[in-house]
Amino acid sequence: MSAMAHLSAAQARRIALAAQGFAEPRPPGPVTARHLRRVLDRVVILQIDSVNVFSRAHYLPLFARLGPYPRAALDRLTGYVPKPKDPAMFEYWAHAASLVPVDLQPLLRWRMARADEEPWPGIRRIAQENPNLLSDILRLVTEQGPIRAGDTGIPRPAPRPGHMWNWHDGKVALEYLFYAGRVTTAKRVNFERYYDLSERVIPAAVLGRPTPSEADAKRELIRLTARALGVATEPDLRDYFRISHASSKAAVAELVEAGELVPVEVDGWGTPAYLWHEARRPRRVSARALLSPFDSLVWYRERTERIFGFRYRIEIYTPEPKRQYGYYVLPFLLGEHLVGRVDLKTDRQAGILRVQSAWLEPGHDPQYVAEELAAELATTARWLELDAIEVRPRGDLAKELSVAIES
Repeated sequence: MSAMAHLSAAQARRIALAAQGFAEPRPPGPVTARHLRRVLDRVVILQIDSVNVFSRAHYLPLFARLGPYPRAALDRLTGYVPKPKDPAMFEYWAHAASLVPVDLQPLLRWRMARADEEPWPGIRRIAQENPNLLSDILRLVTEQGPIRAGDTGIPRPAPRPGHMWNWHDGKVALEYLFYAGRVTTAKRVNFERYYDLSERVIPAAVLGRPTPSEADAKRELIRLTARALGVATEPDLRDYFRISHASSKAAVAELVEAGELVPVEVDGWGTPAYLWHEARRPRRVSARALLSPFDSLVWYRERTERIFGFRYRIEIYTPEPKRQYGYYVLPFLLGEHLVGRVDLKTDRQAGILRVQSAWLEPGHDPQYVAEELAAELATTARWLELDAIEVRPRGDLAKELSVAIES
């Protein structure tokens, strides 16, 4: 029996960065749709989030890898502008709410078929307790779509303590139909979702493809994930598309048997890992990027800590007095390390990118990090069409960053 392949922690880190698109320089000229598609082919999906204090989350992974690009170019791929003839992506539950390539729709039909089992209880309840409402809402979408949740005519209930989403039953019914794949997002206006029948949004050629078995579909999703991560543990692989442990374990075993995943031992990981058989192994990574909390490089926090030694928790839902770093905190990638973090806020009315706090990771040079972070913030401000950057005096990197920005 041959010895298991071995990777150092640094090798694994560089492989992971390369798989996610950080081992190549940003385009020197204008970013085109071809560049966007290349990144999307690597990361596969983009997580969506409604928080807009800095920028909509789905725009940021492309900016992190490509630098400034026209956001309208992504809107055209997703249908967030007047619907293109053949949209490249659609919204569905992949890694939470996500933008997913339309070609993957058949691979997610097993999840759609489980709309009575998988969603959170409030969504399941509407099908069990009020199936007639589902029929009425589906008829409304059929006759009048695309529609907003408000077009159902059902009033919003009074706010309830402990409930994050104050949805009325019309919205809940639409979300059930969305989970079931009966309706999808036709467009968004000010980020409000407009629902329409899936067959009026997703190309007929995609909807007409055979439905793979659940096992085949999950194996293909794990295969796509393995390529996107480069090197990963089984929990890493299952988290990308939120696949169950049993299904993921079976898919990983089959991909190992096929030679597409290679079992490896990674220094310091302390758990079995798997290397994508075609993964790039760069000797050096010279990246510089601000990462959204919802970027696929860092969205699985256990993996982030294992690879980068960077403990990261989103504090959006943490009461302000209990926040350690801030509200919307972005890790700063420099070279092949996460060297700091910044809490950012876009003041659109004043035209200012506000750095609410700035923090340095232990073991890094504060002056060098501040200079590189200042340069990346300047690029970010230009992309967001902001005129200035202001740094609040909070965090152990704030003073150096303020000096670097002013110089």
